[in-house]
Amino acid sequence: MSATFDRRTSVKTILAGTVTLGLPLDLLALTNPNEELKFDSILKGRINHSVARWCFNDFDIETLCSEAKKIGITGIDLVGPKDWPILKKHNLVSTMCNGAELNLVDGFNDTKFHEQLIKNYTEMIPLVAEAGYKNLICFSGNRRGKTDEEGWDNCVLGLQKLIPLAEKHNVTLIMELLNSKINHKDYQCDKTSWGVELAKRINSENFKLLYDIYHMQIDEGDVIRTIRENHKYIEHYHTGGVPGRNEIDENQELNYMAIMKAIAETGFTGFVGQEFIPKQKDKIASLKKAISICDI
Repeated sequence: MSATFDRRTSVKTILAGTVTLGLPLDLLALTNPNEELKFDSILKGRINHSVARWCFNDFDIETLCSEAKKIGITGIDLVGPKDWPILKKHNLVSTMCNGAELNLVDGFNDTKFHEQLIKNYTEMIPLVAEAGYKNLICFSGNRRGKTDEEGWDNCVLGLQKLIPLAEKHNVTLIMELLNSKINHKDYQCDKTSWGVELAKRINSENFKLLYDIYHMQIDEGDVIRTIRENHKYIEHYHTGGVPGRNEIDENQELNYMAIMKAIAETGFTGFVGQEFIPKQKDKIASLKKAISICDI
């Protein structure tokens, strides 16, 4: 009998024992990638699930809403006013509204963009509130040679002109943390500490951070401790497999079940948005598996 056969037999025996002991099926799926992850659309409720629209652009918005609803997802991230009626039709929430930002590189850290940004956000904040939504995304923009202090000062200058309006309408402006190592070269809000310092200076419950787990694993790591220490400044989370921003399964380096447990233990009541780019042919199956992994 070959050593290879013995190892395979041992693994099967261990897995069979794991089922007998009643350990979670999602743990089994991570242990054995050939095991199909069973999915139950009745979710546990400790995590509120959403999905990023852009990652599933192969589907029209109607189809994505319909499939998300079947899975038990309650919100769609990064959807603007044009598609809000479709979300409402499916009884889904726009969990992270967009449409006021210029782009990812021209943001609040540069005063030359303030006039247009303030106009855009002044118009969008009441629309978000009128639709019954709460979160509106924003970006620092690229450094372009600016020091941390210059970036903070400029962001505070621009955002503080909008905070009274956001507070009036109960809308939260949420700045996303993006990695500057691989995907968004020169982006300024590329570390949790930078975003937290900005939040402290703005000092309003209507300004928070979007902690993108994929991006922060790349730029700083230490995900769980960082979340535990800074959770009061975080209003939203995004997922993504590292490296590559693909499925959050056994083919990447992050333990998403452990991360979700850490998030839940902070008392977080916002949304965790799946923001991975599916590589598998059946993209909805990939989404179901991601929800099962995160539904701790």
